[in-house]
Amino acid sequence: MASLLPRRALLKTAGSATAALAAVALSLTACSTGPADSARNASTAAASAAFPVTIKNVFGETTIKEQPKRVVTVSWVNDDIALALGVVPVGVPKNEWGNNDKGSTPWKDAALEKLGASFGSGKAPVQFSEADGINFTEIAKLNPDVILAAYSGLEAADYKKLSEIAPVVAQPELAYGTPWQEATTLIGKALGKTAEAEKLVTDTEATIKAEAAKYPQIAGKTFIYGNLEPAKGDGVNVYLAADNRPRFLSEIGMKAAPIVEEKSKGSKEFFTGWSAEKANELDSDVFVSWVPDAKTKEQIVKDPLLGQIPAVKNGALVADSDNTLTLAISASSPLSLPWALDKFLPQLAAGADAAAK
Repeated sequence: MASLLPRRALLKTAGSATAALAAVALSLTACSTGPADSARNASTAAASAAFPVTIKNVFGETTIKEQPKRVVTVSWVNDDIALALGVVPVGVPKNEWGNNDKGSTPWKDAALEKLGASFGSGKAPVQFSEADGINFTEIAKLNPDVILAAYSGLEAADYKKLSEIAPVVAQPELAYGTPWQEATTLIGKALGKTAEAEKLVTDTEATIKAEAAKYPQIAGKTFIYGNLEPAKGDGVNVYLAADNRPRFLSEIGMKAAPIVEEKSKGSKEFFTGWSAEKANELDSDVFVSWVPDAKTKEQIVKDPLLGQIPAVKNGALVADSDNTLTLAISASSPLSLPWALDKFLPQLAAGADAAAK
C-alpha cells in the first residue's frame, strides 16, 4: 500500500571522490603548530590506538584493523551519522524517497556544506543508486576501508558479498530496527570516534528534550502511529515498538496506546495489520500518519470506518504529506531529528490540543 512507502523503500534497499575525515579549520593555517594542532594530533593518535576493533552484528562479528580512511555507506541513516561525526564518506546512496533534486536531504546537504563537501564540489561523496538493491559494483569501485550499514536490512548473502570488499558494520539485530542512538555508537566505534559518538547522542537527546518541552501538552498523551487508507478493508497498519517512529514519540514524552503495547509484546515486526471494520477500537489521544496529499486526509476523516477511530473523530489526526519530513522521522538520525522538530512538534501539539477538548 502506498502509505508504507517510507519503510518499503528501506526494505527494497536491503540492501572517484577523495576520502576525507573532515574537521572544521577554524582559521588554522596549514603550517600552524599551536595548541590546537597538538590537541588534534593527540586526538588522532588516540583514535588510531583504539584499533583494531571488533563489532558484533546479526551475522557474527566484524574486525576493523585500523582507523578507516575510505568510508562507504549503504541504506539510509548511516551516511547521516558519519557526517554528524565529521567524516565525509567517499560514497553514499542516493535518497530515492523524500529526496530533493540532488538525491539528498536538507540535513545532509547542510552537513556536507559545513564540511566543505557539498554535492557538486570536488570533495563530495560519489552517489550511487540503490533502487534495485545493494550496488555492489559501485561500492567495489570506491575501494572502501569500511562499509557502514548499522541501520539497514542486509541479508546474509548481502553481508557476505560486501565483506569480500571491506569490513561491514551491519545491523546488530532487526532489519531497519536499529535505534539511532545504537547506530551512532556502533559507527562511532568503527570510525575511531567513540567519545564523539557518545557526545553526539547525548547532545541530540538534549536537543529533542528541550524542543519537546516547549509543547507541554504533548507529554503523557497516548498515540498510535500508523497508516490509513480510506475505502479499503485492510486499510490500517499500526507501527510497533521495534520501529523508529513510535520510538521517537516515546522519546518526546508521549505514551504508546495500550493496543500498541499489546501487539508489540514479543514481536520483532515493525507493524501489524488491522481490519478497518475494527477501526473504532484503535483508541488513543492522537493518531499519527502519513498521507500522499491533503485530499487523502479529508477522505480518512469522512470514511465510514476509519472516521470512527477515536482520535480521528476528535480532530486529533496528525497526517502530513511532506515526504521529507516523514523520512526524517522514519529513518531518524542525529541530523534528521533536529531538522524535523520545528516542523513536526507543532503538528503533534495541535493534535494533543484537539484531544484535550
